[in-house]
Amino acid sequence: MDERYGQDEQGLLNALAERCGIAPDYYDIWGRCHTISSQTKRAILAAMGLRVATVDELQQELSACEDDPWRQLCDVVLVRRAEDAEATWSVRLPCGEPEDREVRIIWELRDESGCLQQQGTWGPGLVPTETRLIEGRRHARFNLPVHAGLALGYYDLTARAETASRPMEGSLRLIIVPSSCYVPQRFLQGHRTWGLALPLYALRSTGNWGVGDFSDLANFVDWAARDLGAGGIGLNPLHALKNARPYHISPYSPDSRLFLNILYLAVEEIPELRESEAAQRLLEDSTFRSRLESFRKSDLVDYDQVYAAKREVLEFLFATFQTRHLAGPEEAWQPKTDRGRAFERFVREEGELLENFALFQALSEELHRAFPHLWTWQEWPEAYRDRQSAAVAAFRTRQGERIRFHQYLQWIASEQLERAAARARGAGMPIGLYHDLALGSDRSGSDAWVFQDILALGADSGCPPDAFAPEGQNWGLPPINPRQLRANGYRMFTALLRNNLAYGGALRLDHVMGLFRLFWIPRGLPASAGAYVQYPAEDLLGILALESRRSQAIIVGEDLGTVPDSVRERLVAANVLSYRVLYFERHGDGSWKEPRAYPEHALAVVTTHDLPTLSGFWSAEDIETRFKLGFYGSNAERDQALQERQRDRERLFDALRAEGLLPEGMPHDPTSVSRLTPELCRAIHVFLARTPSWIMMASLEDCLGEPAQMNVPGTVGSYPNWLRKIRLSLGELKEDHATSLLAASLRETRPTRT
Repeated sequence: MDERYGQDEQGLLNALAERCGIAPDYYDIWGRCHTISSQTKRAILAAMGLRVATVDELQQELSACEDDPWRQLCDVVLVRRAEDAEATWSVRLPCGEPEDREVRIIWELRDESGCLQQQGTWGPGLVPTETRLIEGRRHARFNLPVHAGLALGYYDLTARAETASRPMEGSLRLIIVPSSCYVPQRFLQGHRTWGLALPLYALRSTGNWGVGDFSDLANFVDWAARDLGAGGIGLNPLHALKNARPYHISPYSPDSRLFLNILYLAVEEIPELRESEAAQRLLEDSTFRSRLESFRKSDLVDYDQVYAAKREVLEFLFATFQTRHLAGPEEAWQPKTDRGRAFERFVREEGELLENFALFQALSEELHRAFPHLWTWQEWPEAYRDRQSAAVAAFRTRQGERIRFHQYLQWIASEQLERAAARARGAGMPIGLYHDLALGSDRSGSDAWVFQDILALGADSGCPPDAFAPEGQNWGLPPINPRQLRANGYRMFTALLRNNLAYGGALRLDHVMGLFRLFWIPRGLPASAGAYVQYPAEDLLGILALESRRSQAIIVGEDLGTVPDSVRERLVAANVLSYRVLYFERHGDGSWKEPRAYPEHALAVVTTHDLPTLSGFWSAEDIETRFKLGFYGSNAERDQALQERQRDRERLFDALRAEGLLPEGMPHDPTSVSRLTPELCRAIHVFLARTPSWIMMASLEDCLGEPAQMNVPGTVGSYPNWLRKIRLSLGELKEDHATSLLAASLRETRPTRT
């Protein structure tokens, strides 16, 4: 046994947990300290892929954590700020004391395109900065400078060390990053803007198939920019979903965060429809058209049926695309038209990530046909659970056409979403499309299958007990393993950012605290048995800033809940905008903060998808809904909540009155105002628009006075989460007087065009 760590099992467990970033305790919102149990530490370490069942295993893992880096010539990855003049990279190698002066290190640096940028030789005569004995042999570390003047970006540094004993080779991913994210000059010059947020799936129109689609989005952008003067359009996450009720329709628990939900495809806008007689016949079929009309009329989105109808037509369109635009044998297809070449270019640029996603989709289809009772990849025959297995490789070769089909669907989705984004840019919107990146993805989805080595599938993410959830919350999403994320050179994180920054001017990071620490809950244990795990925040913030600058996109961090002041300060320094919700912006006595109390580096909203709409808040619709769903244990609890809501209405009246915004003719006593009037709705939005926050977003549901919220956390089948449609169609929205007046007020308070 290694004498450095002794033989005490608890001491070894604590040391290993600390080495792997597991916090030994945490304070809840009531100030109580929770000490993390040995059971939780052991379970989280196991979820990280470590062997921790015995004293020997603990000692071996701890030794590996300490010593393995010394057995590699270079670190896997190094993130450095461009302005860091003292940046260095390390070389470690075994060597004897007399041989130190003989060390020679030959290196070269290549950029992302493979072009040689720098090369050189260090030594002999290098002096080690640190030494360590490993298994009785002396190892030395040499710190070498990172050459100044490198442009922002990703580099591959390869090195060869020559000593008297033997040569060694290694490689390092060097990432040169800026200190802060992109911010438009207009904000730095004192201008502010506003936007309109909508749940795209809920948008009605005369042309869609029962769910809002990318064509609707493009038309919505035109209207919002031209007639309303909005500076941006906020969207729910557009991540790929299985589109099967009730468990696989939440945009915050997607199949993949890297790719798009094809449910949003505007099928009749796809060029292949003009070339496909089979698809045209299907669309002309009266029974099929009747199905589509019933989808449109429904007040709820029928994910399963709409998805099935679109897939039926898409199969015909893909067959036509292959015939007309691709050529060659099945195993070596080649493009033969400009459109075919555009597809080939998309597939090549998306590379392995898209191929693996499409492979999973095709494999899921085949295995579900063969084994209808299997719903998750963890239940598949063992040979197919590993994407690198021989069985999966054989499937990839055998089913190239089905893989290509799913690549085609993503290409079409990318084309259509990019057209909507281009319409926003062309209309002069300072933000354009404002996207939402979910915290994680479903453990039964493609991301989990592809990234089994990076996701901790033996744990869930959530949050500790608080006033809202006394037992804590378990979100059911497997957390990213920070050890493996770094071992991967942060490639997965970079890909997530790039793919979600590709189509707009702003991106919201759900639960931005996850860049710093995340609450892990071992599978099978209650949320109260979880613990915080630390993440390499400085590295992640640097990469976030780099990708933000490259895309010229604003980053918004959802920082609700218990967020330390130090974290908020770090986010501000990195130009990550805070996410400020009107309902929560209160003084200690419960009164609303004045507009001037909001920060500049922020995006301000009235509500979110998990909270009541403004109309529902005013009428206490959310309280009655939660009572019916059993969230209150008694009538007395509900009555108490209703009394507190009445006090909130009184406080909101006081805040509006102090700003001179209380609508003319409005009664002095809010108890006599039983519903939210359009005038009162406008006043509340103008109150928020007066804040110095750079961006303010109004939700479409609030503009229309919708009383029911889109999602009630903690429910699945008992409430129609992610199903409700907007009351008015897109055509009717354009004629809605209340929305036009609200937009005029916001436009006057913070004009988009200056």
